[in-house]
Amino acid sequence: MTNDQTTPQPSLYIPHGGGPCFFMPDPRGIWREMENYLRDMTTRLPRRPQAILLISAHWETTGFALTGAERPDLIYDYYGFPPETYEIAYPVPGAPWLAQRTADLLRAAGLEATIDPDRGLDHGVFIPMKVAFPEADIPLVEMSLDASLDPALHIQAGEAIAALREENVLVIGSGMSFHNLRAYGDPRALEPSTLFDRWLTQAALAPADARAERLIHWKDAPYARASHPRAEHLLPLMVAAGASSSPGRQDFGAVVMESAISGFSFA
Repeated sequence: MTNDQTTPQPSLYIPHGGGPCFFMPDPRGIWREMENYLRDMTTRLPRRPQAILLISAHWETTGFALTGAERPDLIYDYYGFPPETYEIAYPVPGAPWLAQRTADLLRAAGLEATIDPDRGLDHGVFIPMKVAFPEADIPLVEMSLDASLDPALHIQAGEAIAALREENVLVIGSGMSFHNLRAYGDPRALEPSTLFDRWLTQAALAPADARAERLIHWKDAPYARASHPRAEHLLPLMVAAGASSSPGRQDFGAVVMESAISGFSFA
């Protein structure tokens, strides 16, 4: 992090990996590049954020919802992993003030928003954040996806919360740019995932108006449904992109489990 006090925080779309992947033995180095990308996240920020708002692919609600707990619990929403991965700790403080501020911004834009005082943080939050911010000392609020999975609605939500970036809040969309569980590790996934990734990168790097139009119609992209049988891991990108009026930048790109995976930042 630099000490730039004038530049807004960026909005980010990050890959959060597979389950607790960064906290398990990885002798083949499958997750090494992604882990390094997450660990270096702070070096790409203008300064230390006051708080983090993270939109996770693993929480869907009617309307948008926000965690409101002072000390949110963790939700170990992955299955079949070693016992020690269900003991991972990330005692990050919540930020009820940020939950209220975000809800107010969403409601002012005509969007439904609620605050859930009991909901904990799922692995789309605490796994990548434990890599990027291991001290767990930056207050964090998780935001859900709307269960409609409407891309235009999520871009609108991003536009609604864009002001947070000027208030030194780091907005992060946590998902995976390719998310087809049956295709991971299959060499036949490499070409279609690469073609979709190329389209997605061109869309993310386009000017804001063109970017929004392309992302709204993401299903028209090459191999869109082969890359995302369901949209929930792509939609955090829509919120992150909507929160910026600047073209995006691809700041991560790698082949992981025979699939092209990208991450993007928006100034």
